[in-house]
Amino acid sequence: MRKKVEKSDAEWRSQLTPEQYRVTREKGTERPFSGDYRVSDEHGIYHCVCCHAPLFENEHKFDSGCGWPSFDRPLGRGSVEEHADDSHGMQRTEVVCAHCDAHLGHVFPDGPSETTGRRYCINSVSIAFHPGE
Repeated sequence: MRKKVEKSDAEWRSQLTPEQYRVTREKGTERPFSGDYRVSDEHGIYHCVCCHAPLFENEHKFDSGCGWPSFDRPLGRGSVEEHADDSHGMQRTEVVCAHCDAHLGHVFPDGPSETTGRRYCINSVSIAFHPGE
């Protein structure tokens, strides 16, 4: 397993846009339908904007109608971690990058029943698409 990426607050702030920092380092959420949530047939991998670790494959992205990119599974074991999140008076499961602990979004049990049944609802500012990978 890879060693965790650790940087100071100042290093993260200098590397990320203010919105990326707010979402990934402060566990924020972008407004729905404000980022790139569209589904395409293009082959590629979504990487963490903080540490560039590969997280999700485009072929597992689907349109859930929620306004955020949705995937039915992470790229592989060890790419993301899940933690209980009871903030804002809700009980959810937070999804973070396994390599740098960047907040990515949440996972819900209402994904496509013909695949995993899970919906990884991910903030678009927390991931970057690398086509052709």
